[in-house]
Amino acid sequence: MEDIVQVGTIGLIKAIDRFDLTREVEFTTLAIPYITGEIKRFFRDTSWAVHVPRRLQELRVELVKATEELSGRLGRSPTVKELAEVLDLSEDEVIEAQVASNGYSAHSIDTPAEPGPRGHDSSRSWSERIGTVDENLEKVESLHVLKPLLEELDERERLMLELRFGQEMTQSQIGAELGISQMHVSRLLSRTLARLRKKMLAQQ
Repeated sequence: MEDIVQVGTIGLIKAIDRFDLTREVEFTTLAIPYITGEIKRFFRDTSWAVHVPRRLQELRVELVKATEELSGRLGRSPTVKELAEVLDLSEDEVIEAQVASNGYSAHSIDTPAEPGPRGHDSSRSWSERIGTVDENLEKVESLHVLKPLLEELDERERLMLELRFGQEMTQSQIGAELGISQMHVSRLLSRTLARLRKKMLAQQ
């Protein structure tokens, strides 16, 4: 209510700014349209769940009226073609307005998307039906590309990768296993991984 009073006050201020005594018009005659105009604009701009162009917001009102009128007259829901004829619009414009009307209100994605079995409240919500990206798919693709590249490595390189990433051994442990220094292990691993990475990127 406070917001409505505030926007109404804005309309009142605009009316005061534009009021001219020399025109001999009562102030209320000018003020009322300004005040109601601001309030209508407030509802139009804030009552939609999703912002759509003002043209489509106004067209939605006309579409609702035409749909109610034709439904009463025809005894059924009017077609897009019939609405287009009544509103003097193209069928594409009517369809655009109908799609935009879906943005007037929004529902929680936790709302049940379909009735539960035998009327029970056990139906799945929209959030449970929305697909997500499976990160494992990308891993499978990478492994598919990586497999033939691993076969190109020599036996020691494959063994080092197995010890480091398969058995999760530290570089010091790998060095002790292979009889080389930790620094040597680090250089070999870095060189091997850089070569694999370069070849994988080249195939993507």
